[in-house]
Amino acid sequence: MSLLRNVEYDLRRFRARVMVASLFVLVAFGLLFIRLVYLQLWRYQELNAQAESNRTAIVPIVPNRGVIMDRNGIVLATNYSAYTLEITPSKLVEPLDVVIDKLSELIDIQGRDKRRFRKLREESKSFESVPIRTRLSDEEVARFAAQRYRFPGVEIRARLFRNYPYNELASHVIGYIGRINQAEKEKLEDQEDAGNYRGTDYIGKLGVEQSYERQLHGITGVHEMETSAGGHAVRRLRSSPATPGNTVVLSIDIKLQQLVEEMFGARRGALVAIDPSNGEVLAFVSKPTFDPNLFVEGIDTENWQKLNQSLDKPLLNRALRGTYPPGSTYKPFMSLAALNTSKRNPEQTIFDPGYFMFGSHKFRDDKESGHGSVDMYKSIVQSCDTYYYLLARDMGVDLIHEQMRLFGFGQLTGIDIQGESHGILPSTEWKQKTYKKPEQQRWYSGETISLGIGQGYNSFTMLQLAQAVSILASNGYRSKPHLVREVVDIETKEKQVVVKDPPQLLGFKPEDLEIIRNAMVGVNIEGTSASSFAGAEYTSGGKTGTAQVFTIKQNEKYEVSKVEERLRDHALFVAYAPAENPKVALALVVENGGFGAQSSAPIARRVFDFVLLGLYPSAEDMEAVRIGQATRPIGKRRPVSSMPWPPKAVSVPAEPSIDDEEP
Repeated sequence: MSLLRNVEYDLRRFRARVMVASLFVLVAFGLLFIRLVYLQLWRYQELNAQAESNRTAIVPIVPNRGVIMDRNGIVLATNYSAYTLEITPSKLVEPLDVVIDKLSELIDIQGRDKRRFRKLREESKSFESVPIRTRLSDEEVARFAAQRYRFPGVEIRARLFRNYPYNELASHVIGYIGRINQAEKEKLEDQEDAGNYRGTDYIGKLGVEQSYERQLHGITGVHEMETSAGGHAVRRLRSSPATPGNTVVLSIDIKLQQLVEEMFGARRGALVAIDPSNGEVLAFVSKPTFDPNLFVEGIDTENWQKLNQSLDKPLLNRALRGTYPPGSTYKPFMSLAALNTSKRNPEQTIFDPGYFMFGSHKFRDDKESGHGSVDMYKSIVQSCDTYYYLLARDMGVDLIHEQMRLFGFGQLTGIDIQGESHGILPSTEWKQKTYKKPEQQRWYSGETISLGIGQGYNSFTMLQLAQAVSILASNGYRSKPHLVREVVDIETKEKQVVVKDPPQLLGFKPEDLEIIRNAMVGVNIEGTSASSFAGAEYTSGGKTGTAQVFTIKQNEKYEVSKVEERLRDHALFVAYAPAENPKVALALVVENGGFGAQSSAPIARRVFDFVLLGLYPSAEDMEAVRIGQATRPIGKRRPVSSMPWPPKAVSVPAEPSIDDEEP
């Protein structure tokens, strides 16, 4: 017997199901509509950018680095074009390792080339070409060209490389560029112009190359490329050309720089020559030097160890970072401080028996029999130590510190390259901060005595000493020393002067400055450096100095022949010329050179002859200076126009004639 169905009940249940299904469909379409509105209105800009990014790729165009010139327009750092072998991974038809192995059969590819390639590849897109070998020879280019059909995705291109044509000359000033390391990369990412370094492999590492990186780098251009889903370049959409870096013009006279470096020869030391009227650095010498070309593509282990482990420390910029006791070159500044504080007057005399007793300690003068009656003029001209032992005792360490700060001792000069040392200008406060133990923090009266002759804790750079003597030369004006004269805009040719601040007047009395300058002129006429300036066609002022490297025992006599070469005294000299209206002021040190009049003063004489008279010494006279035997009057001199120039330069490959292919 069949059951009767309840039609009404079934109908109601069916309608309920239809309504639920309809509601579900309505909600689903509603959600889709809301999502559509959200994506099309609220997130349109973001998603459109993402889509565009997936479709296009930005390939940076690295700008040509700016040129560095000396004050006379001689190019010191430039770029040259050379062949590179490059691989575009997205165009290869064989595995990358196989391709590299086959290339190695034609072209010498070292392990370091492969390691660099892998590193660069990780940082690049698949459609960007990556160099596997740089600076190919013509023979290597010819070999590859004959087999080029075997290597789809491998091309020879022309790229620019940095070159320093005069090798080691002025390397500490110019500096060098090198590959950007991880620390530099992270630092760049935090800066506003990080995008300007996209695609850039090199950055300034030292000297002007480092300190003027922004001006030299230029503005990076871009190629906007349309890419396929597989990441292959399809076509170029638009381009924005790169703007080359600006030209940096140094205040350095590179021929003067060469002359000084040659006179130092194999000796260690530093020289800084400044125009006292404006602070322009004319020569900035640190010996020994190094070849900056070694660093451009990454220095090899052998050369790095040779430079880094050398006892001569060629990588140390002695003019900027090397600190030395000033020795007797400190005496003119001590005398001016004494006049400025009324601790001495020019006519006041002391009696010098050849030593000064402080308690039980005998501070000896360089002249065993003493100088007798000594006034301020004689104390400078004959370099009487005893005079300054007494003066230091009477002034005290803190007054000396206060007065010497006016000359810039123990402070950064603010020169326009990085890495400058402060040096040490001691005071009681300085000693308390420097040492930890209470007995070390105490300042003892006996420590003050040797400060008067530029010894003790005194330790300054040649840059500081050159700035100080330029203050004397300019009648009490202090100018900020700078190595860059101007930056020339590559597009507008507009010249931007680097230092715009006028010289600062320090407030010394003109009559006091005249007393010190007259005494320094006396040094070069009748004093310790008279032989070096005999027959000069101009009047100059100077002061010799000898700085102890190690302290001999109280009753021992210093004998050069019995002292190891690296333990001998440093030879220093400060000078300016012409005395009436100084055009150049300088400070120099010959490490372990002995007496300043013998090793350093002759170099200063040749600098003045070059700058003031346009003359340079004969070969015989140059050799006498190099071996420290130029105490006699100088020999035959020749016009600068006949100076051997240029020095032996780097062999730069000829520019390739091939065109750089587009990606």
